[in-house]
Amino acid sequence: MPPTFDNRKIMVIYVLGGPGAGKGTQCGRLVEDFGFCHLSAGDLLRAEQNREGSNYGDLIRTCIREGNIVPMEVTVKLLQNAMEATLKEGRPGDGWANGKGRFLVDGFPRKMDQALKFDEEVCLASMVVFFQTTEEVMLKRLLKRGETSGREDDNVESIKKRFHTYKDQTMPVIHYYAKQGKVAEIDSTASVEVVHKEASTLVKKLFAAQGTPA
Repeated sequence: MPPTFDNRKIMVIYVLGGPGAGKGTQCGRLVEDFGFCHLSAGDLLRAEQNREGSNYGDLIRTCIREGNIVPMEVTVKLLQNAMEATLKEGRPGDGWANGKGRFLVDGFPRKMDQALKFDEEVCLASMVVFFQTTEEVMLKRLLKRGETSGREDDNVESIKKRFHTYKDQTMPVIHYYAKQGKVAEIDSTASVEVVHKEASTLVKKLFAAQGTPA
């Protein structure tokens, strides 16, 4: 069976990087630039764990607290459902005309099985934007965010577990897509503005290569 979405019409860009690398901030900027739909795997999971009647709530809560990765079937299904719902909205702009769509999928895939399942069953990704910085910078940013975020996992113990999981399980995903020539790496240690400019340029190049209006 082919994937649910045809990647000639539906553009998927994975946005990866360690916890606190600046993924969410930059996705917000790219949405403003290009009219993407921004889907954060983490936000979808957090919403699902709090949804009344969810079959996955307890499982998701435990995984997030322990810094572990939620089983792939759950995350992939939530992303697919969110994409289908967005396409039904009938968004304005060239990127959404005639059954087309453009999605930034943030914080996913975090493991090889997620990557393979999404590519095979949902949609082939066009590009991976990889925000790279040091653990020191990420820790500082996350602790700062934890002062106001209210997130259970913005504390030193959970953050260190997340760093370990990221190195162990997400870096192989980066290497896998790099071999396909799909990874664009950006040093996200710089200011938000500098990183945004570089990310925006990369996306414009992808649109130009695919003959898609920005």
